[in-house]
Amino acid sequence: MALRVLGIDPGLTRCGFGVVDVEANRRASLVGVGVVGTHSEEPLDQRLLAISLAVDEWLDRHTPDVLAVERVFSQLNVSTVMGTAQASGIVIAAAARRGITVALHTPTEVKAAVTGNGQADKVAVTKMVTRILRLSAPPRPADAADALALAITHAWRGNGLVVSGSARAPGGTVSGLTPAQRAWAEAEARTKRGRR
Repeated sequence: MALRVLGIDPGLTRCGFGVVDVEANRRASLVGVGVVGTHSEEPLDQRLLAISLAVDEWLDRHTPDVLAVERVFSQLNVSTVMGTAQASGIVIAAAARRGITVALHTPTEVKAAVTGNGQADKVAVTKMVTRILRLSAPPRPADAADALALAITHAWRGNGLVVSGSARAPGGTVSGLTPAQRAWAEAEARTKRGRR
């Protein structure tokens, strides 16, 4: 059974969405990709509302097993960080309302997972996402490719900072997982045991 991951590259001006289905053998397939944009001259409440409505639509349409969101990190431009953090909060809250696990991944983690180089540029990430998903053309704009890269990273690594929905029960078992997440975890555990 495939794991369905919705990757979201949060931002107020452009918020990227990318959905992939990933098999236990790591073969990833594109389900959907897009970008929602808001204009900087719009009032903040309207910009956040537009992102909230878009997130709800993507969650309802694609019913992902897990969300992978870019972790906000410090930059020199405080207003950019604030906008990204606000968009991230909207995304995380929307997932929490539906009981969907959210995992955060840094840009370096994503670049390393997809290209093998944590310092790769956006061109290299887009090129590898195109290859991994066997697409005839690269996803555009870059925010869309970044969202897909986040989804692929989580499916392949699954070790991001989890902010909801995956508490471990006594004895180390994972509680609150969907059937697809449980199947994925079991397949991953079997693979790890086979390597020993």
